[in-house]
Amino acid sequence: MPGDALSQDPAELRRRIDTTKAHPARVYDVFLGGKDNYPVDRAAAAAALAANPRGYLDVRHNRDFLRRAVSTLAGQDGISQFLDIGTGLPTAENVHQIAQRIIPDARVVYVDNDPVVLAHARALLTSGPDGRTDYLDADFRNPAQILEQAAKTVDFGRPVALFLVALLHFVEDDEAYPIVRELVDALPSGSRLVLSHLTEDLNPENIRAVQRTYTERGFTFVLRSRAEVERFFTENALQPTAPGVVPVHHWRADHAAPVPEQPDASYLAALDDIEKVRYADINDVTDADINVYAAIGNKA
Repeated sequence: MPGDALSQDPAELRRRIDTTKAHPARVYDVFLGGKDNYPVDRAAAAAALAANPRGYLDVRHNRDFLRRAVSTLAGQDGISQFLDIGTGLPTAENVHQIAQRIIPDARVVYVDNDPVVLAHARALLTSGPDGRTDYLDADFRNPAQILEQAAKTVDFGRPVALFLVALLHFVEDDEAYPIVRELVDALPSGSRLVLSHLTEDLNPENIRAVQRTYTERGFTFVLRSRAEVERFFTENALQPTAPGVVPVHHWRADHAAPVPEQPDASYLAALDDIEKVRYADINDVTDADINVYAAIGNKA
């Protein structure tokens, strides 16, 4: 149960954390400028950056897509319930913070299975007084458990936005498509599927180089084509909303990605390449930089 997970014995949490092997959530944290990661995660991020020096734009624009998606769903579509699977480590502008500024009583359930995320999950539970948030220590591969536990916070009789953002490229086809089907089947009419996914369609040389660095470290890393990404929608009778499945920086671009505050020039110059990423302005993105598709689908 979520309450039990958050009160888990610290020694048990430490036992679960494997600091000898990189974890996708923690590598993602490195690219977002977080500090809840380990040398092995920073080494994986540095190797990926060496393979594709502009690759941080995939991660940062993926995160900015999440900002735009939540803002659109809450502000324009009136969606007030969110199920975010593969949440990752808390960072600035988590789903509940964006949603509850627009709809104060919005409900958000976060799901991840990394014990480091669990250790910091209280930061994801800072709901406004009118809303609710919860965190589930659960695996995407156990959708029945996720749905059962999420129902304690989310009302599945009303529309829910299911977020699978930068998650499915870590899951092979034989699990990814059936699990998405099971999750979507549980959603009522008017719900949404919010999805982003790495692809080799756009800039294959760059992303294949990154893929090699991750698979060498034992990651499952599935690059899907646009047609394969669209399958997550078409096979579940979901209608992608405009503009459809598109490169992530083109999904309802508002050119308002936050610009990090810049440090002193001498301090910046002393940082290594992976540390400089957190200060990069991502608004200079071009089509040659991006390897991520994004879309939202509507359940009729």
